Amino acid sequence: MSIEKTQPTLHLGVGDKLRLWWDALARPAQWGIGVPFIVLIALLPVLRPPVITTVGTDFGSVLAQFGMYALLAIGLNVVVGQTGLLDLGYVGFYAIGAYTVGLLTSPDSPWNLTDDWLSRDWAWLFAVPIAIGITAISGLILGTPTLRLRGDYLAIVTLGFGEIVRLLADNLSDITGGGRGLSQIAYPVVGESADKPNGVFSAGNTSAPLNSGTWWFWLSIVLIIIVLLIVGNLERSRVGRAWVAIREDEDAAEIMGVPTFKFKLWAFLIGASIGGLSGALYAGQVQFVVPTTFNVINSMLFLCAVVLGGQGNKLGVILGAFIIVYLPNFFLGRTELFGIPINGDDIANYKYLFFGLALVVLMIFRPQGLFPARQKLLTYGRGIYVATRQAALAAANAVTPAAVAPATSGTTTSDADAPLTKDAPLKKKADDTEGDA
Repeated sequence: MSIEKTQPTLHLGVGDKLRLWWDALARPAQWGIGVPFIVLIALLPVLRPPVITTVGTDFGSVLAQFGMYALLAIGLNVVVGQTGLLDLGYVGFYAIGAYTVGLLTSPDSPWNLTDDWLSRDWAWLFAVPIAIGITAISGLILGTPTLRLRGDYLAIVTLGFGEIVRLLADNLSDITGGGRGLSQIAYPVVGESADKPNGVFSAGNTSAPLNSGTWWFWLSIVLIIIVLLIVGNLERSRVGRAWVAIREDEDAAEIMGVPTFKFKLWAFLIGASIGGLSGALYAGQVQFVVPTTFNVINSMLFLCAVVLGGQGNKLGVILGAFIIVYLPNFFLGRTELFGIPINGDDIANYKYLFFGLALVVLMIFRPQGLFPARQKLLTYGRGIYVATRQAALAAANAVTPAAVAPATSGTTTSDADAPLTKDAPLKKKADDTEGDA
């Protein structure tokens, strides 16, 4: 008498299936798919698809702003998503990076270097690494006395840091220009021609589609890829495993021997550096910095991008940054949507209300974010992870005769004829791997 068993099924969502398919690919295959996808994204400001192209503002400039926000979201994700430290004053690092470039290259600054020996053609490139270094030092100075705090206390301290930076920029008028700000900040001067005498990155380059916004968007894509490679390698190292351990349970991590303070300081320093890079990108793009840009509301928007996209997921926070930047600009200047008359400008002005409501709904129904991070066993290598996932899919698709045979015979019950669950293939493969090791 044969015993029929129901075929086991894994309840996988679209995102899970996509992850399984992507992680099962070899590294060259991933690059073969990823590179054309990145090229397609880079061509968006040139192709300007009518469905997503903005009406009230230039589409290339919107994408350039998205590039800056994506860098900020990646840096904040290291602090909030990976390490679990609530930072409400991340805009302070953004401001330090922007003002460093402005103080070194603006004619309004007493520390301007372009009047003496620094050429304005490459002054921005010279100032970017200095901005990254100074923001890293500021993260070190802020984190050393404050990272022994946790939770709400750390959030209040970081919020105060962001406000201190803004108030200093507003009150040190002899250095920062105060409320007037710093103008004529240097930018990379390349691609000079008769119709573009100041280069393609100049704000005066308004010839669509290859205007200044498009070129800044392409530059931001290059910087995002570099930062993602660096942060991704850190996440797969012992540093990333320490960050995850601190985020899940700091006391348990410290008991197990993880130097929690050191790794939290590393997270703060790396996040501050990326924030300074984004600030330098902003200063070069708009060629003007003013204290009101770096208020606490913008800091909340950066945090909103991380929470909305999915804490701990690098690609998720990038998509969150895109939502934060694109949606308000999508409604600007629109008078109808799908044939329905609307006032797009009024809708865009209520963006903070809509994002607040979206966060409330998200916290109720999907607190992990739109694109949550899928934690993997970081202790084992990539090969073991792919092998276990492939075994799980194989078990979900079909039951082999070997799995049914023990049930038809009169042998005693064992693991072989135990009821299959969605976690059983993963557990069995992990046990076999440990036995081989």
